[in-house]
Amino acid sequence: MAKIHPTAFIDPSAQIAEDVEIAPGVYIGPKVSIGKGTVIKANTYIESNTKIGENNQIGPFSVIGTAPQHLGYKGEETFVEIGNNNIIREFVTIHRGTAYDDGITRIGDNCLLMCYVHIAHDCKIGNNVVMSNNATLGGHVRVGNRVVMGGFSAVHQFCRIGAYAFVSAMTGVDKDVPPYVKVFGIPAKIQGVNLVGLRRAGFSKEDIRKISQAIGFFLDAPATIKEVIQELKDIFKGEPVVEELIKFLENSSKQGIMRRKPFEGEEAF
Repeated sequence: MAKIHPTAFIDPSAQIAEDVEIAPGVYIGPKVSIGKGTVIKANTYIESNTKIGENNQIGPFSVIGTAPQHLGYKGEETFVEIGNNNIIREFVTIHRGTAYDDGITRIGDNCLLMCYVHIAHDCKIGNNVVMSNNATLGGHVRVGNRVVMGGFSAVHQFCRIGAYAFVSAMTGVDKDVPPYVKVFGIPAKIQGVNLVGLRRAGFSKEDIRKISQAIGFFLDAPATIKEVIQELKDIFKGEPVVEELIKFLENSSKQGIMRRKPFEGEEAF
């Protein structure tokens, strides 16, 4: 059966798996579900409409499933969904979605969210993401798989961070960050390919070579994004690692995509 400390409050509508551990002072509100093997540490607050998967470690003093910090929020029923095998450390805040999106703030599997990380309303976080201390996401941000964000980095609302990207500490992101790159500064600037991250993820030397060529062409080609996409398709002819970049470019947000050189009709970063 679940190991629940007598000082914890569990709403009667909450669904708690049999082997969940809940420490002193925890609050678990209505319409919360917690999967097996999850440990909720002391003084964590999980407000409502939150689904937490299996084998997660949460807290202490984390705040999850509270209302979005959005002036347009009028009490609509919105949600938080958290996958499996995540580590969520002290004082992390994760807010529910809004009716201005699909209403769900979602975190994937195997993520590490260090102390004081903030994930705002309607964000979507992939798998194996690392967010270091005080990293912050504005609303509606999309973060791809295996992204690493350094301490005190911050991402503007609606931006996207592509898979395998590295965002350095103290970096301010105000445009979409393509997959595979590393960015530094305020505002963030692309400093090259995230070679360390790609090697750690198990990419072959040949795949890294193709990624480096594709990223170099994307950054420096004197062409529009549409023209770059077509050129990448023509040059790399369906290479899976380059398709990741192409797909990202085809679905850019209204914030725009970081590049090195300005080109007609679009702004440089």
